[in-house]
Amino acid sequence: MKKKVFVFFPDGVGLRNFAFTDFKAVGEQMGFDITYWNNTIFSLKDNLGFKEVKIDNHQIHPLTPIYSRARKRAELNVSRDKFNDEVYPTYKFPFSYKGVKNTFKSVYTKLLIGLYSSEKGIGKLRHKIDNLERKNPKYAYCKAQLELHKPDLIFCTTQRATQSISALLAAKDLGIPTVAFVYSWDNVPKAMQVVNTDYYCVWSDHMKREVLQYYPFIKEPQVFVTGTPQFEPHYDISLKQSREDFCKTHNLDSSKKYICYSGDDETTSPLDQYYLEDLANAVRRLNAKGENLGIIYRKCPVDFTDRYNAVIENNKDIIEVLNPIWKQIGSQWNQVLPEKEDFKMLYNVCEHSEFVTNVCSSTVFDFVAHDKPCVYYNYEQPQLKKGIRDIGQNYNYVHFRSMPSPEAAVFCTDKNDLEDLVKQILDGQLSNVEEGKKWYEVIVGERPLEASKQIWKALAVILTIK
Repeated sequence: MKKKVFVFFPDGVGLRNFAFTDFKAVGEQMGFDITYWNNTIFSLKDNLGFKEVKIDNHQIHPLTPIYSRARKRAELNVSRDKFNDEVYPTYKFPFSYKGVKNTFKSVYTKLLIGLYSSEKGIGKLRHKIDNLERKNPKYAYCKAQLELHKPDLIFCTTQRATQSISALLAAKDLGIPTVAFVYSWDNVPKAMQVVNTDYYCVWSDHMKREVLQYYPFIKEPQVFVTGTPQFEPHYDISLKQSREDFCKTHNLDSSKKYICYSGDDETTSPLDQYYLEDLANAVRRLNAKGENLGIIYRKCPVDFTDRYNAVIENNKDIIEVLNPIWKQIGSQWNQVLPEKEDFKMLYNVCEHSEFVTNVCSSTVFDFVAHDKPCVYYNYEQPQLKKGIRDIGQNYNYVHFRSMPSPEAAVFCTDKNDLEDLVKQILDGQLSNVEEGKKWYEVIVGERPLEASKQIWKALAVILTIK
């Protein structure tokens, strides 16, 4: 008899990995009965024809966000003290004191942090969150769905969503095994683990070591190294267009060499538009010396600002905008959802660009999968002033310590060097691809093409345990 697995989407961030890749097809080929347990406003049944159970109750307990924020800050405090490292406080977002409601939340959160900033205290905070969510009406709602459909296992597509807590608690209380996928390469040191499940799937041995290091209550047999489906489409040659077709599709000049500028969200890089301007100026100078270059600007899908508009307008002879094919179906960042067609666009942007430039983005891995270099900007802009976040702190984060060598990316540490770096890369004199591939293997794992299969293998093993 086929084992029934609920693939749980607490929010839309997992759609790209687990709905638009071959993940479902691979699972079905391996004999699983797959239903999507869908907490998002994107209908998998209507849009993709998938079997789904919709979660229409999106409540969380009113105190859960406060306790979750306190839990995160307490974990960062413990990591700071445990590892004697001041990087952890830099992961914290500032408190808001605008209005009575925000002031109350901030004061109450700070009180909880003061009381529970220890490993024992963090356990108490997690226990309190569980108690709150069991009282939340969504818990009974999800429990009734599980009792009706009787899945053998719940696979949660992200570990970082408060929307998933009550649903996973309902599953655990019914004795249904729960598995969480650690969503992003930087999530573990940033204290982004909102849920506690029976098992975890992680990208690589590196990420497994992190999970065991930061969460001593998780034991080694609970963590499965599977890879991530995120990069699988880069190996699907059916997505590849000829250069002529790609340029024709996006109104590009096939005689030009294009450099991809991958935009960032405003939190990560608040002055990001000026790095795009610096690249445009460097390209303009190189073109005056005989090059024939253009820039493909691909924005961050969750950046809703107009901050790039002036730079793009002033350089419209150089910059071509290729927006990601994502759809905004809600007001929150996690309600901006990818469309399957974006895989093809990203594949071909990587394939037909000379290299990518950005501020600390994981697109370094997308491009290195296509043997293309990456330039990271790491210098201050003159517009930097008090109250604006310096992008330099990004490169101090723990996940950047996973680089096997400083040559795993090309760092531009001075605006005046940018033109020369671009020229060297174009001439084949400078590249991070060799070292970048080593970094890619550290982060993504040794079998990036087999991630979906490895996840289903892990779930099969777990189903024999429980």
